[in-house]
Amino acid sequence: MYGWASISNRQPSLPSKTQLCVKNHCLSLLCLCSSTKHISQIHAHLHVFGLQEDTSLLARLVRFCVSSPSKDLSFARTLLDRFQNLPVSSWNFLVRGYASSSSPREAIWVFREMRRRGIRPNNLTFPFLFKACASVFALREGRQAQVDTFKCCLDSDVYVQNTLMHLYGSCKKILDARRVFDEMPERSVVSWNSVITACVENSWFSDGIEYFVKMRNCGFEPDQTTMVVMLSACAELGNLSLGRWVHSQTITKGLVLNCKLGTALVDMYAKSGALYYAKLVFDRLEEINVWTWSAMILGLAQHGFAKEALDLFSKMMDSSVSPNYVTFLGVLCACSHAGLVQDGYRYFHDMEHVHGIKPLMIHYGAMVDILGRGGRLSEAYKFIKNMPFEPDTIVWRTLLSACSIHDVKDDEGVAEKVRKKLLELDPRRSGNLVIVANMYADVGMWKEAADVRRAMKDRRMKKSAGESCIEIGGSIRRFFSGYDLQDDYKCIFQLLDVLNLHMKTV
Repeated sequence: MYGWASISNRQPSLPSKTQLCVKNHCLSLLCLCSSTKHISQIHAHLHVFGLQEDTSLLARLVRFCVSSPSKDLSFARTLLDRFQNLPVSSWNFLVRGYASSSSPREAIWVFREMRRRGIRPNNLTFPFLFKACASVFALREGRQAQVDTFKCCLDSDVYVQNTLMHLYGSCKKILDARRVFDEMPERSVVSWNSVITACVENSWFSDGIEYFVKMRNCGFEPDQTTMVVMLSACAELGNLSLGRWVHSQTITKGLVLNCKLGTALVDMYAKSGALYYAKLVFDRLEEINVWTWSAMILGLAQHGFAKEALDLFSKMMDSSVSPNYVTFLGVLCACSHAGLVQDGYRYFHDMEHVHGIKPLMIHYGAMVDILGRGGRLSEAYKFIKNMPFEPDTIVWRTLLSACSIHDVKDDEGVAEKVRKKLLELDPRRSGNLVIVANMYADVGMWKEAADVRRAMKDRRMKKSAGESCIEIGGSIRRFFSGYDLQDDYKCIFQLLDVLNLHMKTV
């Protein structure tokens, strides 16, 4: 099928000088090759001149099939299946090719076949294998491959361990990722970045910041990747002081403010409420992509600057950048804050039918929030019932919160329907029962409210304490409802008492 089927297996024996000329000619042809058809023709050429067993030529063919723009992974795999003596580098190229393709799981099957044939992997095999496992969250296969790293004495290889941490981070096994890092005899900047990324991407923000501090104390200089990940942690924590310090470090170290770093800065400042600085960075960036636009639009929308967010979206539409699902989340959020119900409907419609972006659960939730804030409870309920997939509890909770605000407009008993549905979907969540109990109490249904409270007590369910936090000198201080008076807080509460007394006397 690829040019060898019609060629006899018995080839004439050519003088070594002639074979060398043919071999060099085939190598030249490979350099000029621009399609899979050319590849099969070159392979047929090898058969004609008896070079079909030449491992160096076949290895070059495999490499070209994997790494060229006109890649043909199936043909490369056929070559490996057909010939027994190809070097481990050829297998590595195929594992690498599949790991970076749309079917990364095939890389795992190639590795299994490689091991079945007794071919010993090297330090270039496992990094791409772990990358493939991370792409498809193949934790079991990744653990099996880790065992092979011990068998091949590669368990201390920095490059292998770095990608193993990435695998565990992708599969949300943070303790495993940290264990790999802590047991590494040698580390690089990439090693520190890997463990920090694993922590931050799985919301272990404090641990990520702790590793960042250790990184600097160990004499490693953070690079651009480190700064981007740290800015992401600052954004999620809302730690503006630390975010500003990270920004100052990027300037001190002379890091180039490219699109990736600039977007991280815009996102951090926007999520921390420092919109002036977010806009300042945004305006100074020479290159911006859809994520930069989206971070700025979403930041403006979430902090109540709905008009500015929608105006920025209009500018984006006039540029060459197309919106994505995050952009429309920001747009819908802006419509919600501004009470623009009809505009919300229009953007929601355009999202799929004009821009080809299928709405996710979070977009449907945003649309329910728009309708709920506008007091259109029945309309929001019908919108939920017509969703193409089963709505989650967050969507129902959003509508229930709207019902508690606009209860006078609830002529069709939407609140009661939503209560029943929410308790049916998530009866073990204490927050749902508290909302229901409070809504019964708000309308004077004391018996029903007491019954819900009693049910919580019988099931030993407790609502998480209310929490607030303030940022002081880069540290986040948290306060909980029903706090225990700790020594750290005594002076704070004494000061509050003094201020309270002073306000009464003024």
